[in-house]
Amino acid sequence: MSLSTTLPLTCLALAIEAAAGYPAWLYRAVGHPVTWMGAWLGALERRLNRPAWSPGRRRAAGVLALALLLGATALVASPLAMLLSRSVVGFAVLALLAASLPAQRSLHDHVGAVAAALERDGIEAGRRAVGMIVGRNTAVLDEAGVARAAIESLAENFSDGIVAPAFWMALGGLPGAALYKAANTADSMVGHRTPRHAAFGWAAARFDDAVNLPASRLSALWLLLAAPLVGGSAAGGLRALRRDARRHRSPNAGWPEAAMAGALGLKLAGPRVYGTERVEDAFMGDGRRDAGAADIRRALALYRVACAVQWLAVAAIALLIRL
Repeated sequence: MSLSTTLPLTCLALAIEAAAGYPAWLYRAVGHPVTWMGAWLGALERRLNRPAWSPGRRRAAGVLALALLLGATALVASPLAMLLSRSVVGFAVLALLAASLPAQRSLHDHVGAVAAALERDGIEAGRRAVGMIVGRNTAVLDEAGVARAAIESLAENFSDGIVAPAFWMALGGLPGAALYKAANTADSMVGHRTPRHAAFGWAAARFDDAVNLPASRLSALWLLLAAPLVGGSAAGGLRALRRDARRHRSPNAGWPEAAMAGALGLKLAGPRVYGTERVEDAFMGDGRRDAGAADIRRALALYRVACAVQWLAVAAIALLIRL
């Protein structure tokens, strides 16, 4: 698929997903592409990740599992894209399928639920709501910790869940976005430094870092461009980005987190607790640590405009290619 096809497809898919999300009735009926990918990877992991094997053999098994996941995804997505791109009706169906891969609306709803819980029912409800979107130990979080966790998740998932699928869709159409989602699903399932997955998930974690690199930088750019439109500071975001992004323990998450922290005048990331383990990490931004529900609302406003900036950028490039 050429850019003259993939860029309009990306614009249409993003617009559909922003307006309708992924309907709950459809999820109940057939699941979601990510759940299908996860089911296939889960079967591969149970088959190939043998505790009795050496770390080297388990690492090789993880490489094979990732290749089989990506191969199966390509075998499904590529023929669909070729078949459906031949007509106007087919292109519309292709856009509907592609709209299942970014997650603008669901991310907004999940983060908004944290703000609503804090506002309506207090800290315990806020902890339960933020526990739906973060992996850290929420029982140790105060109200400011809950709010920061929600904003950090919003920033990181803006890159992983929206900008990255859109970027790979713009380059490779439905197959590009589907392959990205497969890689990201693999990382979320097995790319952990646990005894079971440290060796087996090595390939998934490294590959996910690579395919997310361009989107992490783009997500920071979209946030900086959006900041002045919602009363934020592009200069503050740029300062935090230049100073802090590379200090984050993740090679990619620091870019959107630093940009959002600086734009909103907050101080995000830093030490966190996962289970009973305290993980040390650098701070992003040099603003307030005392965040609350109102700051989550401000972050969501920045996120909405950044999504719109991304859409306009893709549409502008599509238009230039047409001229």
